[in-house]
Amino acid sequence: MNEAAVQRRERYFQTIGDVLEEESRRGSFALYAMGLLGEGERKSVEPMAARACPDPKRVDAMHQRLLHFAVDSKWSDRDVRRVAAQYALEAMTKREPVEAWIVDDTGFLKQGKHSVGVQRQYTGSAGKVANCQIGVSLSLATRTEHVPIDFELYLPEGWANDIARRQEARIPSEVRFKTKPQLALQMIDRAVEDGMPAGIVLADSAYGSSSAFREHLRSLGLHYAVAVSAQTTVCLLDEKGRPREEVQSASDLAFSIQEAGGFRRCTWRKGTQKDLSARFALRRVNAAGVPKKEQEPLWLLIEWREGEPEPASYFLISLPGHRTKKQLIRLVMQRWRTERVYEDLKGELGLDHYEGRLFPGWHHHVSVALCCYAFIVAERVRHFPPSARRADEAYAQPLQA
Repeated sequence: MNEAAVQRRERYFQTIGDVLEEESRRGSFALYAMGLLGEGERKSVEPMAARACPDPKRVDAMHQRLLHFAVDSKWSDRDVRRVAAQYALEAMTKREPVEAWIVDDTGFLKQGKHSVGVQRQYTGSAGKVANCQIGVSLSLATRTEHVPIDFELYLPEGWANDIARRQEARIPSEVRFKTKPQLALQMIDRAVEDGMPAGIVLADSAYGSSSAFREHLRSLGLHYAVAVSAQTTVCLLDEKGRPREEVQSASDLAFSIQEAGGFRRCTWRKGTQKDLSARFALRRVNAAGVPKKEQEPLWLLIEWREGEPEPASYFLISLPGHRTKKQLIRLVMQRWRTERVYEDLKGELGLDHYEGRLFPGWHHHVSVALCCYAFIVAERVRHFPPSARRADEAYAQPLQA
């Protein structure tokens, strides 16, 4: 890192320090952040303390200081994350507008059963049911960059409704059981309140299949392009935009389109080894089961991969007006960029290395990791100018700017 970048980092830490206020907190944040940004395979508190302290006799004191900052220190995760998001977005939006808000979740694999929120549950990170915590995230993306701005820990009902567990894990009294879509909406509400630049909300079917989730987004004035389940029911619209009487599942509609030869191949990205393509169909529909006053014309985009017996994905898209199929396909496929961000956050910044068991500690650790990532994104924007090729190779650059 050159001297100019070091100075920018110091000014950035100073801005976050203004939110933290207390001098000892500011210093502890800097130590913790440098531990995440620095070398070292494990980035939990104890090894970071050992690396930060050349005097072995003072390692325990450093460990206690960082542990206190992560677990006991009273500072606002929301305020710190807001500053980090604004810092990254200022750099990102100087060259490109925000296009999408991406909702997703990731697993934090655990060995024991005492870490807050841990249980055997499905995680896409492992592709199976595993003993883990689940974090729900909200990210903002331009054409070439992507910054996660918020995270919430999913608390299964066995945790949220267990008084003894709540007390042991220091779960705040105001925190109640919420589904993953409800946690996502909580973060989206905060982002709207904080004036984050609007984008089209992208999410997988665990979120998009919820009509309440989609309706809440529209009530905020946000458009969406979300995956939905095959059982989602729709009404086809005729050429004049009027709903037909028949209500059918997205799956049944897909098979009727297939029988009529209505799917067409589309390539949405040039890959390094092969082009990414599939067959798609696009129809104008209303979502069934929604009150008439809340109905609006939607796009139903269906993806059917070569050689598969049924469609792979269904998407409902609220964008109005004339859109080409390729534009909509490229939009919904942006959601997969979050997987690379998770890899970077975990592999380089130790997002999933927190070994404590407490609710405040998990959120504080994640907040510092988000702050570090925001700084790296801003530096990357300065070093790598946008290009058409870079849009197709998003995140091919190494994490360290």
